[in-house]
Amino acid sequence: MNRIELGDFELGIFSDGTYPLDGGAFFGVVPKVMWSKKAVADERNFVQAGLNSLLVRTGKHTVLVETGIGNKLSDKMVKIYGQPAKLVENLAAGGVSPEDIDVVINTHLHFDHSGWNTVRRDGQVVATFPKAKYYVQEGEWLHGREQHIRDSISYISDNYDPLIRSGQMHLLRGDQEIVPGVSVEVFPGHTAHMQAVVVASGGKTACYISDLIPTAAHIDLTWVMAFDLFPIDTINSRKRYYERALPEKWLTVFTHGADVPWGYIEQDVGRLVARPA
Repeated sequence: MNRIELGDFELGIFSDGTYPLDGGAFFGVVPKVMWSKKAVADERNFVQAGLNSLLVRTGKHTVLVETGIGNKLSDKMVKIYGQPAKLVENLAAGGVSPEDIDVVINTHLHFDHSGWNTVRRDGQVVATFPKAKYYVQEGEWLHGREQHIRDSISYISDNYDPLIRSGQMHLLRGDQEIVPGVSVEVFPGHTAHMQAVVVASGGKTACYISDLIPTAAHIDLTWVMAFDLFPIDTINSRKRYYERALPEKWLTVFTHGADVPWGYIEQDVGRLVARPA
């Protein structure tokens, strides 16, 4: 776990563990001779991706951004990705119980970002964080329901539909402040409705940018994942993010950074670098 003070807020990184991703898919059209300088692949060409959630304590609210893979994967998916399922355990080690969480924000609803939204208990799928209000973009939920052939494997309805039925998950339409100092902003590219979470306090800003920039190795504008549905939009969204994050020295949280969970993106002799926090 990593912790940092941001103005009057406390931020903490809590991991659900790591899982393997195909290096070619993770780095898209970037040749392996280039990306292998920044990420180590095994004999199968897999790299280890992190599953980082962000906990924000504002003094009035406890906000959890993203919930990892969880523990409800099918046997087939467990064979591919494993079943790390460390988030609730790591939260407990940090003194945080599921009942302590007031707000859960999903940047999007892929299985590796919303898995601990729910758990199976006594034959029912129920909220892992029973007192929390959950938030996601309505367009993201609608796309998941579509079960499009391109990405249906990424959406597991048990991660969110029970919360829709119970009224715990709130569907947003565009940018919005969730609680004072914590807002969401849509950055299309990875999916059409993926949202980042912007945290601001005391003149300082942090952003959970999610799969727009999944790791510190992906900060180059053109290093786009094969998983991105709209790669041109990813590049344009990164440009828009950098226009604000660089001059204002935002802390960027990397959702899949196994070794570098967050850092400051800076210009260095004409190229972008990530300085670890």
